[in-house]
Amino acid sequence: MSIHTIITDKFVFGGNCLTKIDGKTIFVPFSLPNEHLEIEITNEKPDYGYAKIKRILKPSSHRVKPVCPLYEKCGGCNLMHSDIQFQRELKAAVLHDAFLQNGIELPDVKIIGGKETGYRCRLQLSDGGFSVKFSNERIPIENCPIAEQVINDWLLETPAQNRPKGRCHIFGSEKVVSVGGNDARRVAVAAEHKTSDKSPKKKHYEGTILSEENTVEVSILGKKIRFDARGFFQSNVELLELAITEICRDLHGKNALDIYAGCGTFSVFLSALFENIVLVEHNRDALVFAEYNLIGKKHESFGLTGAKWARLSHNEQFDAAVIDPPRSGMEKEMVDFLCNSNIPDIRCLSCDAATQARDVSRLVKAGYNIEKAFLLDFYPNTSHIESLVVLKKS
Repeated sequence: MSIHTIITDKFVFGGNCLTKIDGKTIFVPFSLPNEHLEIEITNEKPDYGYAKIKRILKPSSHRVKPVCPLYEKCGGCNLMHSDIQFQRELKAAVLHDAFLQNGIELPDVKIIGGKETGYRCRLQLSDGGFSVKFSNERIPIENCPIAEQVINDWLLETPAQNRPKGRCHIFGSEKVVSVGGNDARRVAVAAEHKTSDKSPKKKHYEGTILSEENTVEVSILGKKIRFDARGFFQSNVELLELAITEICRDLHGKNALDIYAGCGTFSVFLSALFENIVLVEHNRDALVFAEYNLIGKKHESFGLTGAKWARLSHNEQFDAAVIDPPRSGMEKEMVDFLCNSNIPDIRCLSCDAATQARDVSRLVKAGYNIEKAFLLDFYPNTSHIESLVVLKKS
């Protein structure tokens, strides 16, 4: 493979910086903008390629020494070589560019951040360790700098040979109230096992199978929320609390719509601001927990995809909608519904700037104005972007 001396250009989605060699775009992982580097091309395609850094000739003033000895080998963090403020500026710029590519000039992006290490409450292990980037190799792990201390305590106290084989979900936090009904436990260890129809299971809800031993209860802004450790729950509780505060700011009314509601995390807080909540979530396992989390609160739950729900007839007039779609964004039918809904206030979260910009651009064309935009730095030291856009009907 060829060696080149280059100067990096802009930082882009995915965590790489760009450079050009003979007119071809080259992605350079673990670099920062305007660095003078000696690189080696490692993977070359007809119109682009990837390179690795051989030598740093002139580093960015924002380059720092990573605090993790496994950095660049572990498949997790990819921005630990930058100071935290610059990380957030780079991610805010990526968010801004994603909207600009869809014809939208965002207002000033407000950055909401918290701790840069010791924040992560959810990890995934493979055969007791982490996975090497782009490999099936496993890395023994006893401490992860970005994990909450209770998880690191468990890693240190539990030798690799005593950890579950295969894929395993770990959820642990000082905010955990109980695990499997045990108030003394702060860490849930949920292995994924292939089971037969004869395996012991407990049926909670038509179409769902849950395990009580994997049930986690956390305290979020003083409210208790239950979920299954194998399902989705945000991995940074500190940022989740900050995000909830911003999502609910100045909201009130009769009916609120929670789309892609999961276990009802946002609905728990919306229920204190609205007379009735409508939840839409295709994963019925998650809705089991939403029903529990909303006991005593007026609500309706629909175990449907967003597309199927949007095709139903709706007589409700919603005062607000909170949307937190998967990485693929909202289904076309759901965007169509929202464009025609006249809901005065929409709060749109996303874990993918490109699909969020695509969906929001349609709402803007339908008469919505973007009042605020936030970068929610749920995952410091990674290039992962979470964002919140506040839209009002003009």
